[in-house]
Amino acid sequence: MMPDKCSVMEEGKQCVNPPEFIVSIVDGTDEYMFGLTCQKHKSVVTGKLGILQSEGKIHNGKISFTPVKSVGTDCVHGDVDDLVQIDMNKL
Repeated sequence: MMPDKCSVMEEGKQCVNPPEFIVSIVDGTDEYMFGLTCQKHKSVVTGKLGILQSEGKIHNGKISFTPVKSVGTDCVHGDVDDLVQIDMNKL
């Protein structure tokens, strides 16, 4: 499951646009996911991550934007019989 909105906040308000890209840093063979962004905020996220990298607050590496792919299926569904309640006192 992914959030239904871009991760960027503008003037204290959450962006209402749907996510279009998964934002990650690729460092050699490792990849670190940082969030989701829409097309409108792609350059803002690039700038902010660049600043954080130069300050040494996050990994150095290539900033990667992977397009979000929508996947739908009708083979997975749930109903009330599928819910399980766990009694933490008995663990």
